[in-house]
Amino acid sequence: MHILVTASSKHGATDEVADAIAKRLEAAGFTVDRVAPADVTTVESYDAVVVGSAVYILQWMPEAHDFMERFKDDLRDKPVWAFSVGMNGVPKHSEQDGNRVGPLLTHVNCRELRTFPGRYKPELLSLRERSVARLAGVVEGDFRDWDAIDAWADDIAAQLGA
Repeated sequence: MHILVTASSKHGATDEVADAIAKRLEAAGFTVDRVAPADVTTVESYDAVVVGSAVYILQWMPEAHDFMERFKDDLRDKPVWAFSVGMNGVPKHSEQDGNRVGPLLTHVNCRELRTFPGRYKPELLSLRERSVARLAGVVEGDFRDWDAIDAWADDIAAQLGA
């Protein structure tokens, strides 16, 4: 089985999550291509797709939106898993509503949308981004739960028959 793992990442944290998912699916015996959304030219050869994005101001990044728009017809007949990486679950910050991404997924066969906490490294952000984060009370640190990410990838593998 051939799986595409694609994700939009602004500062690298979401790319690292996508890389971990891809490696876990490969370890389960699948052939996996890890490709940035803008570099995907077709999804025709894939049996399943895992798509993700960093979340900024409660929205997926434009590259992820574009990917979903370009391939919505092709993805109707394929199992799709989606994930968001953002500052939800970070101390002093309220949960983001993953359903805001929902309209992107209503036209495809999305099995699940999972939201994972992200990473906040101020030195990677612009002055504007740091200002917004400070106003929102975001705490510096890496809050990604690698065990939860691995477990989710294992669940995808199990659903695909690994």
